[in-house]
Amino acid sequence: MSDAIKHECGLAFIRLRKPFSYYQQKYGTVFYGLNKLYLLMEKQHNRGQDGAGVATVKLNTEPGVPFMHRIRSAAPQAIGDVFSKIREEIQEIEKYQPEITKYPGLLKGHIRFLGENLMGHLRYATQGKNNVELCHPFVRYNTIPARNLAMAGNFNLVNADELFKFVQVNPGEVHKNSDLAAMLETVHHFLSKEDEERRNGLDVKHILQQAFSLFDGGYHACGLIGTGDAFVIRDPHGIRPSYYYVNDDVIVAASERAAIRTTFNVGENEVLELMPGNALIVKENGEYSIDQILEPKERKACSFERIYFSRGNDEKIYKERTSLGRNLSATVLKAIDNDLKNTIFSFIPNTAEVAFYGLLKGLEDYLNKIKVERILSWDKDYDEEKLNEMINRRIRIDKIAIKDVKMRTFITEDSSRNEMVQHVYDITYGTVRPGIDSLVVIDDSIVRGTTLRESIIKMLDRLGPKRIIVVSSAPQIRYPDCYGIDMSKMGDFVAFQAAIALLKDHGKEHILQEAYGLCKELQRTNTLHAQNVVKNIYKPFTPEQISAKIAEILTPEGIGAKVEVIYQSIESLHEACPNNLGDWYFTGDYPTPGGNRVVNKAFMNFMEGKNERGY
Repeated sequence: MSDAIKHECGLAFIRLRKPFSYYQQKYGTVFYGLNKLYLLMEKQHNRGQDGAGVATVKLNTEPGVPFMHRIRSAAPQAIGDVFSKIREEIQEIEKYQPEITKYPGLLKGHIRFLGENLMGHLRYATQGKNNVELCHPFVRYNTIPARNLAMAGNFNLVNADELFKFVQVNPGEVHKNSDLAAMLETVHHFLSKEDEERRNGLDVKHILQQAFSLFDGGYHACGLIGTGDAFVIRDPHGIRPSYYYVNDDVIVAASERAAIRTTFNVGENEVLELMPGNALIVKENGEYSIDQILEPKERKACSFERIYFSRGNDEKIYKERTSLGRNLSATVLKAIDNDLKNTIFSFIPNTAEVAFYGLLKGLEDYLNKIKVERILSWDKDYDEEKLNEMINRRIRIDKIAIKDVKMRTFITEDSSRNEMVQHVYDITYGTVRPGIDSLVVIDDSIVRGTTLRESIIKMLDRLGPKRIIVVSSAPQIRYPDCYGIDMSKMGDFVAFQAAIALLKDHGKEHILQEAYGLCKELQRTNTLHAQNVVKNIYKPFTPEQISAKIAEILTPEGIGAKVEVIYQSIESLHEACPNNLGDWYFTGDYPTPGGNRVVNKAFMNFMEGKNERGY
């Protein structure tokens, strides 16, 4: 993306169903589980690069022997850092006992992270906080084995404060804004209660039903319990993605289907989706079940997973991203007056490449149709040269922009920093005929537009195009997200900035004050969740009006080319991604009441000049 949206996080879970000696004999290594966990995390590294962590639980340990272990890192290349430390521990043992790997049972007692239950996590830091203490997994230790709990997940909760109050826990300064800390304490509360009352083992399903009925948000969470039980659970709307795979050797779960397929070399139909409101529960004896924990609600799977976050090597996602681009072809053709001869097409950044291919297919279909119509209209009035010229017409594509190495600057002045930002990308000279060609560049989405305005558009203008048309494969991002994406401040959205500017242009600033007044009244009556007041700010204007104003905002001073912006429509988004209809950041239609509370609070923060999240 021109302005990267940060997404938190990626999850990996593995339960080994056989003794370690089995994996040594069948796969040639007692570290089969750790190796697979590493691969499962690396195949999802796109989901978070600011931190990583691993937790493991050993089964059937002697009393007094530690059985739950955790390691975390906020270092650069955090996944590699975590596993290099695990490897160092293994090498240290091997140095003094070279033959120990031939004795899996003995090795298990010496290597902390050689457990049958394994959980991995990777994250993006939110609110600029990249403290290792905020890296998942979080752990609750206890002298009673059943009350030990490690948890990690991909989620945001909007009611963390209420949860801390419910379990009567003061989280402290580091964890007071941590959704996972609130989730962990709540689950642990009911885990301890269940342990007090249990007769024949823990009823994990009952624990989850009690705890997760209290959570407002989207989540894909995993927990390891000291008894050897484990669970993976998904929210009732299916907002966050969750997949699992089971065979005789392992039980696996992850945030992305393709990661499981690649790591275990299995077919698409062998990896199943964990359905909304369900949990994968693994017992200490290795048996598992899929249980409905909460009543499933209207499916609102996050559409950004398909647009951008999930890796595109999943065939369904690849097809959907191609459709996103293809659906834009008619609008793009109209914008360029069907003038393919004098238009060059490209994409920025690389993650928009698949949507770009889809756009090309739509343009090629149009061009091929025109070729056929022209040739038929000639009847027999053509020669070989004329026919060759028509058949060989192509869509003009070029690699216009190349992302340079990540540039850093010691300069603190804004003017100098902006000059440096312009050079994040480099251009391919000689591709554009100055004053004649138009440039059409597709992006995943446009959030703040800062990089477009300060870098990309200025850079493209140096080529001398007549027009620069920026195409977004996503609709206009108008509202905050509170279910797992780090988009939470109203003032950051260029679509919101455009709506504010249009209100001023049309003398309708009073709508802002009226909306603010309504929010304050809802806050007074404790009903901020009742409606999305911010919709009133966009209501007076069409999407086309807002797009035109965004183009004005994104046009830097001194630019020679005319800048235009084209967005995906909500309807074409749903057509391309029919099973991921979560679109609240585009439409403002939040699946849970907490969403309305967040957007209204974010708007109030904007009006009051507070630079903080809405939850």
